[in-house]
Amino acid sequence: MKPAIAASGCLAVTALLLAACSTQNPSLQQEGVAGKNVVSQTTSSTAMPGQAPPAPAPVAVAGSSLAAYRRAPGPMMFAPPPPPYMPPGFAIALPQGADKFPGKEANKAILVSEQPVSTFSADVDTASYAFVRRMLTGGRMPAPDAVRVEEMVNYFPYHYAGPRSAAEPFAVATSVMPSPWKAGNQLVHIAVRGYDIDTAERPRANVVLLVDVSGSMGPADRLPLLKQGFRLFAQQLRDEDRVAIVSYADGTRVVLEPTPGKERGRILDAIDGLRAGGGTAGGEGLRNAYEMAQRNFDPTAVNRVILATDGDFNLGMTDPKQLENFIAGKRKTGIYLSIFGVGAGNLNDALMQRLAQSGNGNAAYIDSLLEARKALGQELGSTMFPIANDVKVQVEFNPAQVAAYRLIGYETRMLQRQDFKDDKVDAGDMGAGHTVTAIYEITPASEADRLADPLRYGKQAKPKAAAGHGDELCFVKLRYKLPGESASRQIAHPVQAAARSGLDAAPADQRFAVAVAAFGQRLRGEPQLADYGYDRIAELANGARGDDRDGYRAEFVKLVRMAEALGQAGAGSQP
Repeated sequence: MKPAIAASGCLAVTALLLAACSTQNPSLQQEGVAGKNVVSQTTSSTAMPGQAPPAPAPVAVAGSSLAAYRRAPGPMMFAPPPPPYMPPGFAIALPQGADKFPGKEANKAILVSEQPVSTFSADVDTASYAFVRRMLTGGRMPAPDAVRVEEMVNYFPYHYAGPRSAAEPFAVATSVMPSPWKAGNQLVHIAVRGYDIDTAERPRANVVLLVDVSGSMGPADRLPLLKQGFRLFAQQLRDEDRVAIVSYADGTRVVLEPTPGKERGRILDAIDGLRAGGGTAGGEGLRNAYEMAQRNFDPTAVNRVILATDGDFNLGMTDPKQLENFIAGKRKTGIYLSIFGVGAGNLNDALMQRLAQSGNGNAAYIDSLLEARKALGQELGSTMFPIANDVKVQVEFNPAQVAAYRLIGYETRMLQRQDFKDDKVDAGDMGAGHTVTAIYEITPASEADRLADPLRYGKQAKPKAAAGHGDELCFVKLRYKLPGESASRQIAHPVQAAARSGLDAAPADQRFAVAVAAFGQRLRGEPQLADYGYDRIAELANGARGDDRDGYRAEFVKLVRMAEALGQAGAGSQP
C-alpha cells in the first residue's frame, strides 16, 4: 500500500502545482499592463491601470530564442504566453551573430590604364569605431562586416587646416608618403575640413527626438543609456531651440510637444518618463516624427529628426526598401536625419546605415556614457548644423605616375564616375567643422608590368600625362551643394608626385590616420595587411598621438593591444 499512497500523494502535489501555474498573479499582471501604459498612453512615469492584452498566438522557437522574440506581437523575453513585465535594465539573452551589418567586399586595386577615375561620397559617420570598441573591450573580436575603415578613421578629431570663409566652406590638403605595409607602394592622404560656425552664429535648432521604447530597448545599455545622453543634449540647448519627443513601441505617441530649450525642466521630465516595453513599430514612428517636423517646420532653423534605436523594426512598415524610399522622399523637404544606434545582439546596423544614407543623415553608435557625451554633447553641435549637402569626392590618377590604386574603405559609399556631376545623385552631408579623411594606396607606374601582363592586341604606347601635368600624381575634385541650393559647386586640388622620404616625416595626424586605417584592414582580414601585425600598428599609432587632449588616441592604442592579445589567445583573429 505504501507505493500506492506515495503515488497518490505525488499526483495531488502535481495537481496543485499545475493549478498554481495556470493562475496568473494579479499584481504581476497589473504591473505588466501598467508598465506598457506608461509607454503608450502617458507622458509621466505614473502607471495607469488597464486591461490585460489578449494572449499572443503561440510562437514556435526554431533554433534560438531570438526568432521567437522577433515575431512576438507584445513585450516578451523568450516564448509566449503571457508577455512578462520587463523592468528597465533587464537584459534579454540574445545569441551571438544576430547583429546585422552591410556586407561589402573590400575595395581591390584598380589599374589606372583601365579605370583612371575613382568617385565616392563623403562619410562623417562614426558608428563602426564605437561598435568595434565595444566588442574589443568586451573580450570579443568584431565581425569583419562590422568594420568600416573610413568610419574608424573619421572617428578621431584632426587638426587639419580649415577654410578661410564660409563662401568656400572646405579646405582640401594632401600628403604622399611611403606605405608602411607594402614596400615600394605609396599612400595618398586626402584631408578635407569644413568651415566651423561660431555658436552665436548658428541657426536655431528645431529637433524631433524619435525614441525606440520597444521591449528590446530595456537593457541598461540601450534606453537607460540613451536617456542619460538625452539629458546631456537637453543641457546644451539654447533658449531659442525647440525640441519635441515622439516614442514608438507597439504604436507611437507624442511624449513632448515642441518645447523651447529654456523650458529644460519639462524636457528633462519627458526624457525621464520614457519606459521600454512592446513591439517595434519603427516605420510608423518615423512617419509621425517627420509629420511633426513638417508641421513645425521653420525655414530659418535647422530642422532635424534624431532617431535612437537598436534598429529592430518588426511592426508596420518593416521592409527596408520601403523605409529607404520613405526617408529618401522626406530629405527633399529640408528635414535632416541623425541616427544613434545602441545595444548588441540584435543591432540592425545595416538598416540604420541605409536610412542614414537615404535621408541627408549621419549615424553614430552609443556604447557608453562617455560616447553619449561625445556624440550627443560635444559633437552634436557640429553634426546638427550642416554646411554642405551631397558632398562627393573624385580622384583622377595620372597614368604616367600611377599604375594602380586602391581606396581604403568607403565600400558602402562608392559612386559611378558620372554621378559626380549629376546633382540628382545623393551623397553625404557635412556639418560645421567636420573633417573627412580618405587614403589611397597606389602602385607607381614603374611597377605596371608586375601587376598585369601587357595586352596582346592592345596598344603598347607608354602612358603619358597631358602637357603641363606630368609632375602630378593625381587630381582631386570635391563637389558640394550649399544648404538650400540645388546646383553644386566644385573645388579642385592637384597632387604633386613628390613623396615624403619616410613615413616618420609625415605630420602626426596623417601618421595616426594611417595607423587607424591599418587596424581596420587588419580586423577585416584584408590580405594587404597579412604581414603587418598589431604590434607594428600600435607602435605607429603610439608615435603619432600628438595632442590627445581627450585621450582618444591613447584609447585606440589600447584597443590595438587588446586585439593583439585576443589573437594570441585564439579568439578568432590573426596575431
